[in-house]
Amino acid sequence: MNNVGYGLTGTGSRWQQLAARPHSMTACLGVPEAPTARADATFTVTVVSRDGVGPELMTAVKEVFKAADLPVEFEEFHLSEVQHMDSNEKLQQALASMKTNRVAMKGKINTPVEFKGELAGFEMKIRRRLDLFANVVHVNSLPGYSTRHNNLVIIREQTEGEYSYLDHEIHHIFVPGVIECLKIITREFAFDYANIMNLADGLFLQFCAEVAELYPKIKYNNLIIDNCCMQLVLNPYQFDVLVIPNLYGNIIDNLAAGLVDGEGVVPGESYSAEYAVFETGARHPFAQAVGRNIGNPTAMLLSTANMLHHLNLEYHCNMLSDAVRRVIKQGKMRTRDLGGYSTTGDFVQVVVGNLRHRPAY
Repeated sequence: MNNVGYGLTGTGSRWQQLAARPHSMTACLGVPEAPTARADATFTVTVVSRDGVGPELMTAVKEVFKAADLPVEFEEFHLSEVQHMDSNEKLQQALASMKTNRVAMKGKINTPVEFKGELAGFEMKIRRRLDLFANVVHVNSLPGYSTRHNNLVIIREQTEGEYSYLDHEIHHIFVPGVIECLKIITREFAFDYANIMNLADGLFLQFCAEVAELYPKIKYNNLIIDNCCMQLVLNPYQFDVLVIPNLYGNIIDNLAAGLVDGEGVVPGESYSAEYAVFETGARHPFAQAVGRNIGNPTAMLLSTANMLHHLNLEYHCNMLSDAVRRVIKQGKMRTRDLGGYSTTGDFVQVVVGNLRHRPAY
């Protein structure tokens, strides 16, 4: 990759750890080695889903895993603050499983309309309890379905900034190193977005520039958020990697998903120093599709392929990824978001059929 918009940042921080290991995407992100398989050579993965089409997509994943005879077992938890107002106890059970297994698959958990702004949202609690500070979104054109951009990786900080849910708390306390400007940006992850907010965002470019000097072969640039959005629409080919703070990343994730025709084909994952959580890249629950069997499982299947890579199951990763890409390339089986009429179940069955054409790795 030769272009970075914004950049990795932080002195003595988690983000410097990300830059220290150049072997693979998971290695580059400084995440730990994959969990050790059990004696029967299987991995246990936590599955969390409830809102929107999440449960249906997880069912699709389980069907494919069963057909492929993958060495993965699931511990399932259903969480929703909207449908069932699940208790904090259920959240703690899911978190305990995620901490034990260190790898999870997760669907979108909606925050209720009456949310007051405290640290109560399940999504944010999961991120903060596991310290999932780096969210990675893969925006790619799939073979046989060309779109406006071929390859873009977005790395988003997601435990600080506007979505930290702490912006009203620090009126009453003093926290060294924290600057309040309706958001929190610490020296652990920073850019210098000084021409808009000289203090809060001003930490971003300052440390980004310092880290960029350590990687002279990587072309580094910075953009203000409004120009970045415009450039993504006008000329997305100029970008290879975007590293973005929390709120801006949430906007850019969804804008970039539009470059490849929507959230149904964009996989993602979140990392801490200890844990990895795999999910769709654009976190839209697609509630209007619930029960209609029309959700596109591509993003979730590709995300779980990335999970298999993280578990060092390279053969199985390639088998699943190639099967999904082969179905898209054939062009005969496409869900409605890609201009077709296939159901979720139809798509899954064709993917299962293509698993037989296993690549020789």
